[in-house]
Amino acid sequence: MNVHISYRLHKTPAAEKDIQHQIEKLQKRLQVFRPDLVHLKGMVEEISAREGISVSLNLRLPSGQMAVQSKASTTAAAVKSAFEDLLQQVNKHKELLRSTHTWPRRQNEASERRSSSVPFEQTLAAVFPATVSSDDVRSYVNVNLSRLERFVEREIYFREASDMFATDSISKEEVIDETIAAALGDGQEKPERLALEPWLYRLAIKALDELSRPEGTNGGAIRLEESARKQNVRASDEPELQFHQPDETITEETIIADGRVATPEQIVGSEEMMRLLASALDDVVPSQREAFILHAVEGFGVDEISAITGVPSGQVLVSISAARDHLRKSPSFVRQFKGRFARTGTA
Repeated sequence: MNVHISYRLHKTPAAEKDIQHQIEKLQKRLQVFRPDLVHLKGMVEEISAREGISVSLNLRLPSGQMAVQSKASTTAAAVKSAFEDLLQQVNKHKELLRSTHTWPRRQNEASERRSSSVPFEQTLAAVFPATVSSDDVRSYVNVNLSRLERFVEREIYFREASDMFATDSISKEEVIDETIAAALGDGQEKPERLALEPWLYRLAIKALDELSRPEGTNGGAIRLEESARKQNVRASDEPELQFHQPDETITEETIIADGRVATPEQIVGSEEMMRLLASALDDVVPSQREAFILHAVEGFGVDEISAITGVPSGQVLVSISAARDHLRKSPSFVRQFKGRFARTGTA
């Protein structure tokens, strides 16, 4: 507390002692305020022999200002009376500060502030992650279309092997077209840009489910792209001979290997792998099979599989573990891939 006391009379040690004692009492009542923001000014003067001594005090606080003046025949009596009046004003001022929340005007102002406050999400300071746009979908499809096609082929193969729909009733192209159309349309809620790939795989599964509905549920739809002619079951080589004549010249283009295309051995191995998986996972629940394929074959994490299938992460882990345990118990699969599966219960 900043203190400045001036005297207009003969200053005595007794008067200084009384004033210092009263200042210490006042400081105990002002501990809630910052000391450097509290200012006390005082004046001790002798008015006349008849009126005696006058003491004037002015206290300035961060929340207000108060002043007192007292007269007495002696200096000690005037100082005591002035500081007692100042302490009473300080006590009343502190009571008012404590009860400001009960003032009706302040209550109305607080309620108005609460009602007029804007949520943080609607302010300019809120930053939202970028959502998927049409350009993002096109860029992903241009680069990763082959991977999405392989996933759709596997799903079609497993569903045909499980007799979920007839063989050759759904083509890969139909599912891909439906998936991309749904991704580019406005009917789907767009996720964050980082979740683009799981979202497309989820749309692919949804398209498969819709296309595999029984014909009676969609009004007996007719596939316009199917041929109305009878299939060629004669196993004739005539179309191939018409396309490739034996006397044609072999160019460099025909003997350069295309690294993007699988070799016949790789194709046979992949098909054999799919057949083994289909036979081994024939008795597994479809949700467990999908979770295992997405994890073991497609390489997705548990959180990404949860976003694709809409199943909680804990249930995804249980499904992967159940499918893996079922594969370990399959005799044909274990003989073919003996020692490749660790004996752990985790996914």
